Amino acid sequence: MKEKLRLLAPCLLLSFLGAAAFALLRYESDYLWKAQELNLFLDTPMFFHQQTVVSGWLLTWLGTYFTQYFYYPWQGVTLLCLWWALLMFVTARAFRIPAKWSLVLLLPIAALLSSDVGLDYWLYYIKLRGHLFAGTIGTTVAVSSVWLFTLLPARHFLRAAYLAVSCAVLYPLIGAYALLGTLLAGVIVWRDGSGRTDKIVTSITALAAIILWPLVYYRYVFCQTNLCDIYRTGLPQFAIDKPYLEYYLPYGILAVSLLLMAFCYRRNRDTAIRRPVRWLLTQAVLLGVTVAGVCHFWYTDYNFHKELKMQRCLENLDWEGITSEATFLDDEPTRAMVVMKNLALFRQGTQGNTMYHYRTGAKPCATPIPVTMIQVVGIPLYYHYGLCNFSYRWCMELSVETGWRAEYLKYLTRCSLANGEHHLARKYLDLLRHTRFHREWAERYARFLDNDKAIRADAEFSPILHLATIKDRMSSDETMVEKFIMNHLAHRNSDDPLCQEAAVYAALWTKDINTFWSRFFPYANSHIGKPMPIHIQEAAYLYGHLEHTVDISHMPFDPSVVKSYEDLMQTAQQYSNLSEAEMAQALYPRFGSTYYYDYYFVRNQKLY
Repeated sequence: MKEKLRLLAPCLLLSFLGAAAFALLRYESDYLWKAQELNLFLDTPMFFHQQTVVSGWLLTWLGTYFTQYFYYPWQGVTLLCLWWALLMFVTARAFRIPAKWSLVLLLPIAALLSSDVGLDYWLYYIKLRGHLFAGTIGTTVAVSSVWLFTLLPARHFLRAAYLAVSCAVLYPLIGAYALLGTLLAGVIVWRDGSGRTDKIVTSITALAAIILWPLVYYRYVFCQTNLCDIYRTGLPQFAIDKPYLEYYLPYGILAVSLLLMAFCYRRNRDTAIRRPVRWLLTQAVLLGVTVAGVCHFWYTDYNFHKELKMQRCLENLDWEGITSEATFLDDEPTRAMVVMKNLALFRQGTQGNTMYHYRTGAKPCATPIPVTMIQVVGIPLYYHYGLCNFSYRWCMELSVETGWRAEYLKYLTRCSLANGEHHLARKYLDLLRHTRFHREWAERYARFLDNDKAIRADAEFSPILHLATIKDRMSSDETMVEKFIMNHLAHRNSDDPLCQEAAVYAALWTKDINTFWSRFFPYANSHIGKPMPIHIQEAAYLYGHLEHTVDISHMPFDPSVVKSYEDLMQTAQQYSNLSEAEMAQALYPRFGSTYYYDYYFVRNQKLY
């Protein structure tokens, strides 16, 4: 019976890895896909040498290499779980953890899992390359060095020399994780029965190595690292307008769990289970606390994951997929979701009839950090609305800020092709050919090089070229993507029918009467004989009654447009005793799908 109990803990370890893999694939496949889009690994010597200019370069190089496998999430998850299995193996050997207590090996794994799935919108801002794998790789190498330390004989100060050399070798490779490994070895030496002199010399050597080697490398090798960062290289930096220390908590738990294992180290352990009931209760508590901790850190915000799904559809030009995601929402959407939905409807040719049939809103992003739409989805929005120069500009600016990413190279390519700058597009395509999973994309877009006729005929580029006939100019958008795009479209003249259509929808967004009429008449004249979209009719009928500057008496309005307006006015009078918020809530079920409702009751939409 006790032999079977001893095998229970290892079986639970494997079950935990299986459950983690299932949860990642079931709930985070879009998140993992986006992480690899915001990642870049090139199989070139120059890329390798670029990583080696700062300490911890091995983490970024290997991290970016393995992150690219999330292009197919199941591949990346499999590799991540294999790394975790390797980490559990070396941790058990390094700290001599018997099978009956192997559940404690879940603590560092749970901390690393939490650090990956608890990033929320840091996914867009984090500067550490390959961060999804970096912590796991760094911890594995550090604990492996501790394992080797425990195998060395405690004589002739051999282990003290090993710590000095290993810290010197590993610090440039794995950064702060090398310092953690040295610290763990310095603790273990007090628990393994070594002589007093050996303990003191080894501990002093470990402490000196931790303090001095980062300073030496800063002074003579890695001069690009800031002095204040030399003891935390290889770790993400969670700071924008201020430090956000709560995001370091999983890394703190990781370090504390390993230190506890070091403090509890014993060379000869009792492997027998003497009190099975107490042991089972302890295992249940340990497993429950671990799972509860992961669930606590796991970022499950509904809108965040909806945005990721819609972005994945946007990358694949799946307009129906975007509108499908926007059809049934369990929460008020963010503005990024609303703008992506409107873009999809515009491309489908149904925006004028269905734009207000979807739930609108401006819910703030569920994160303490200051999120801007430009980081989330600004680059593709600028591109698809024909503002290729702005899309190109932000690709460059964000690349300087956070490093080159596959997504940026793709949009730099697209913008260059749309602008006719084939020499630039060729340069970016050559880079993408050195990736593992984006080569096919590069070959597909390479057919447009020096072939303007194919670009004009392509289903992706054709609408963009039409919208790009509105001349854009470089100016500051103040990161207010939606406001800038809508004002740009609404206040520009063009003879292109698609531009006129985009302009009249942008005029609806402004809710400015004069702007609407200036865009309405060119649009109406270019669509003579064609059905007028319902929402444009609603705006014309509403503005004709609000200000009598335009005679609308001879306009052929659809009867439903007239009836809904009259019904809204009569019903609103019945609710005149309610506040505006209460009236909006009462009228939404009946009139929420009209421009009338949007004009009167949808206001103060937070732009970011």
